[in-house]
Amino acid sequence: MHSVTLQAPAKVNYRLDVVGRRPDGYHDLRMIMQQVNLCDEITISRSVTPGIRVSCGAAHVPDGEENIAWKAARALLELSGADTGIEVHITKRIPVAAGLGGGSSDCATVLQGLNDLLELGLSRERLMEIGVRLGADVPFFLFGTTARAEGIGELLTPLAAIPSLWVVLVNPNVPVSTAWVYRNLQLTRKEPLAKLPDSFDDVAALCAVLSNDLESVTIPAFPVIGEIKELLRSLGAAAAMMSGSGPTVFGLFVEEAAARAAADAIGHQQPGWFAVAVETL
Repeated sequence: MHSVTLQAPAKVNYRLDVVGRRPDGYHDLRMIMQQVNLCDEITISRSVTPGIRVSCGAAHVPDGEENIAWKAARALLELSGADTGIEVHITKRIPVAAGLGGGSSDCATVLQGLNDLLELGLSRERLMEIGVRLGADVPFFLFGTTARAEGIGELLTPLAAIPSLWVVLVNPNVPVSTAWVYRNLQLTRKEPLAKLPDSFDDVAALCAVLSNDLESVTIPAFPVIGEIKELLRSLGAAAAMMSGSGPTVFGLFVEEAAARAAADAIGHQQPGWFAVAVETL
């Protein structure tokens, strides 16, 4: 096998609690993370020309060593000791720097693809150990199922019983820096965190736990995020919330037709925005 093409899915955060700051500069988090079928497409090939080459062509996505996919390829190529070149081409469909985990998913997919392409036989747990050094969300995409994530995101517990839903993703194309969000977050929680269920019987049970501490920073600075939440609810979403550090907002729908109608309506109202209906995985 000399080449493999894989799908790298996006994610949304049904829950994002910031527990506290760590001495290493990261934050301890508690999250519920869900993959959706909006995917980047990644082709990984072996090459007779030495070195690692990453190409994408999308705006604000670096080619070469600054791309997290390049770092993933280097990690596994060095581990393998193989005398081969690696070429990675990324077709971007997930908005960049949008709170949807696109870069982390690309990284995880390259780790999985090269594990197969180079016949390394590394376990999922070993890939997750490598991945967390590259990005805090990378282990989740290697984990492969809906999960409660703790620590910086690397401590994962599967959540098997969770309803399948349609999700409308709306990104207003305003840049929001994750580093800026966390730098400006005020940790004011005094009460202990409420215990989260291990399963959710229906969409109402899931909606009851939706929360994102980072909205306290982003919505005052970018009121459009709050406006999108209200817009999605007015179009029939059972609930709406910002994903990750934003600016993408997601709305939850039970019916496909309602989700597609909402995405179409927003696309017509705001043609400069990214709006799409997707399914949970």
